[in-house]
Amino acid sequence: MTYEEFIENKKIISSSNGFSVPNKSLNPKAFEWQKDIIRWALQKGRCELWEECGLGKTLQSLEWARHICEREKTNVIIFAPLAVSKQTKEEGEKFGIPVNIIENQSDIKTGINITNYEKLEKFDYSSFGGVVLDESSILKSHSGITRNMLNDIFRNTPYKLGCSATPAPNDYMEIGCHAEFLGIMSRAEMLSTYFVHDSGDTAKWRLKGHAAEKFWEWIASWAVVMQKPSDLGYPDDGYLLPSLNLHEHIVHAENYESTDRQMSFFPIVAQTLMERRVARKNSTNERVDKAAEIANSTDEQVLIWCDLNIESEMLSKAVNDSVEVKGADSDNHKTTAMNDFTHNRIRVLISKPSIAGWGMNWQNCHKVIFVGLSDSFEQYYQAVRRCWRYGQEKPVDVHIVVADSEGAVRQNIQKKHEEFQRMTTELVKHTQNILAASIQQTQRITETYEANEKIKIPKWIVGETCERESAVNY
Repeated sequence: MTYEEFIENKKIISSSNGFSVPNKSLNPKAFEWQKDIIRWALQKGRCELWEECGLGKTLQSLEWARHICEREKTNVIIFAPLAVSKQTKEEGEKFGIPVNIIENQSDIKTGINITNYEKLEKFDYSSFGGVVLDESSILKSHSGITRNMLNDIFRNTPYKLGCSATPAPNDYMEIGCHAEFLGIMSRAEMLSTYFVHDSGDTAKWRLKGHAAEKFWEWIASWAVVMQKPSDLGYPDDGYLLPSLNLHEHIVHAENYESTDRQMSFFPIVAQTLMERRVARKNSTNERVDKAAEIANSTDEQVLIWCDLNIESEMLSKAVNDSVEVKGADSDNHKTTAMNDFTHNRIRVLISKPSIAGWGMNWQNCHKVIFVGLSDSFEQYYQAVRRCWRYGQEKPVDVHIVVADSEGAVRQNIQKKHEEFQRMTTELVKHTQNILAASIQQTQRITETYEANEKIKIPKWIVGETCERESAVNY
């Protein structure tokens, strides 16, 4: 064995545990680049699709599940956020793939079944040979109850697929949690293999200098990472986002109560988390009034995001043709309202990002209002992406209503968004060449020649051959 061969054998690459399918067996409504990714995912058997919102992860996951069901004669279960199940079923109907929504054990049917994460404990999973996690970022908390249950239940399931928007490349814990669910490598093994503690701080990790290239290569062996088709060498036809316009509306509250409950007639710019919460509380009436004014100034659909229960309650009374979706509502009300908004049966939907900010496709709406912001940029980003996603045909206007005591909210959001984009671009840059080569190799493997007609030999060849044979025999 040469030294080069020895080094090659030391590579840590996720093995393929799936099977090959020919291009002609894939859904004809899928784009060619989607077909390539589906083939790659089926070849892998256990992998992640980290693609930007609107790139068709639903179609890809349904087609992946369909092939698993047909080849292995097994069932596949999909877990999704609340209200996304019905949306996925409708997508399946559009592409000719049956999807069965299940609420309890007796609802299970042969083929593809879908439910929401809240019903995780209600089923016997022995009949499922495959699982799909829609919005698989639910795995990001390494101590989360849902994550631990998913790991335990599907530890020995042969086929696993996770679908999510691109994770932050510096959130190594989240990447490790995805790899652990797939059975590729435990989070602890990933950290010990590629990382060291950062400057003695045991809560922070950084890539080992010599391991960085191998780390990205390892990710590309089990995860598709893309923001647009051209990231993997495909044309971006139909996948260019319209503009995103941020509008900041600053309101002034008459009286201000500080964290020590002292009253002031002048705004004290919030510095801490507690001070920001107090600033929001002090300006609730003014922010709600401004948000209602914006929403009532148009007849178009509007999506309003709030942070506090009182904001949601007041907005539902102040905004015309609005429906409120809050945490205390029944699952049926939440699902009905969210899907009614999808089909333009509701003009204005009011909710929190933590309730309705995941998984829904609302390209039908291009006006968004934030009447209150939490300190989670991920929640803000996901909430905006419900409307600002591939398939959106109009510029999206995002109105952020804040109090003058909250500080430079818009600038902070813009800064965080630009930082997130830079980091995501880095993640794509590190993996795109390796992944593109892997997907193209899968295409070459699966595109085998199949002879369907008998070969026709020209008469002059037949005659010449017969003459030679006669001479030899003589």
